[in-house]
Order: sequence, then C-alpha cells, then structure tokens
Amino acid sequence: MTPTRKRRLIAVALILVAVGIATVLTVLALQQNMTYLFSPSEVLAGHTPGGANFRLGGVVLEHSIKRDSTSLKVDFVVTDRFHDMPVEYTGILPDLFREGQSIVATGKMENGHFVAQQVLAKHDETYMPKEVAEAIAKAKAMKRDVPATPPQG
Repeated sequence: MTPTRKRRLIAVALILVAVGIATVLTVLALQQNMTYLFSPSEVLAGHTPGGANFRLGGVVLEHSIKRDSTSLKVDFVVTDRFHDMPVEYTGILPDLFREGQSIVATGKMENGHFVAQQVLAKHDETYMPKEVAEAIAKAKAMKRDVPATPPQG
C-alpha cells in the first residue's frame, strides 16, 4: 500500500468515526428530550418513565375541577373512562379547558398525582388528538385483555 493510499484510508476512517460519534450524540440528546403520551390506565399500570416528564392524555372528569381562590392553582381529574388520575396545575388554563373536554398535559408524577407544567385543550367538539384517541383505545384493549377471575366452588 502506498503512503498516499494509507493517508486517504486513515482520513476516511476518521471521518466515519466522527460521523458515528455525532450520530450517537444526536440520538442520545433527542431521547432525553422526548415526552411520550400515556393514558391514566397506563400511568397506573406503571408504564411511565420514573421521575421523567411525560404527557398525560384523556378527558377532564365531570365535577372534578377545583380552583384555589388565592392563586392560579387548579386541581382536576383526567380520565380515560377506565381509570382516573388526579392532576395539579398552577397557571392560566386554555380558554377551551372545561369538564368533558379532551386534554393533553405535560408534567411528571409526584406523590401519587400528576403535576402538570403545561395543559393543552382540544379545539372543537368533534376533534380528539390522535394520541389521546390511541391511548383510550389502548386502555380499552388492556381492559378487555384482563382475564376474569374464575368462579370458585
């Protein structure tokens, strides 16, 4: 092998290593910033990342909104119609936020309830976010797959 070919081979190898390292670092950075959507059933089943932010999707349970009169703190319950998850949010809620509406909240679990940092509400009567619809469908499927307890006797 001539010295020129050897230098080119080393240069190509170094470029490939640099591209590989850059790809790995990019993938790791993207994974750390990802927030996955879960339904209340999935959260209660323990499918959420421990201590990390994630999105909670579902419907605001009727008669569950409790507003603090001295601050912007709001407590409410999000449901997928199978399981309920208490949510705490401090801030200004979207204008379309109300009972019976689909929402997606971003936050994390703390002491058995979801602490939201952001709440998004659906924009009209017929629209449900694709992720929320899929999460509710997945919760229905999980409910159907749970085996019934056999009769004793």
